[in-house]
Amino acid sequence: QVHLVESGGGLVQPGGSLRLSCAASGATFSIDSMAWYRQAPGKERELVAVITNGGSTDYADSVKGRFANSRENAKNTLYLQMNSLKPEDTDVYYCRTDTYDKRDYWGKGTLVTVSS
Repeated sequence: QVHLVESGGGLVQPGGSLRLSCAASGATFSIDSMAWYRQAPGKERELVAVITNGGSTDYADSVKGRFANSRENAKNTLYLQMNSLKPEDTDVYYCRTDTYDKRDYWGKGTLVTVSS
């Protein structure tokens, strides 16, 4: 099993920045890709950013140019640098990983609130 714990969320003003972290533990040798999702109450969970074990990244159109996904494999940690934050970025952000045997695991989320 893989256990994921997100951190770094909080309250930030519009235009500000936050860096989210996702620490993986357990069977980390089995991790393939990792991704960030976000979800607001009453809405579907949205894919925000994904990164492969080789470092290739992709982003939702709504965050391109503002968010940057990175992965520090030696520490089994995923990061999401969020810049130029907007009120519509207010969501619970979740870390997800899938393994080479096609199992997936989720963290419990960290809340990001963008408000003046």
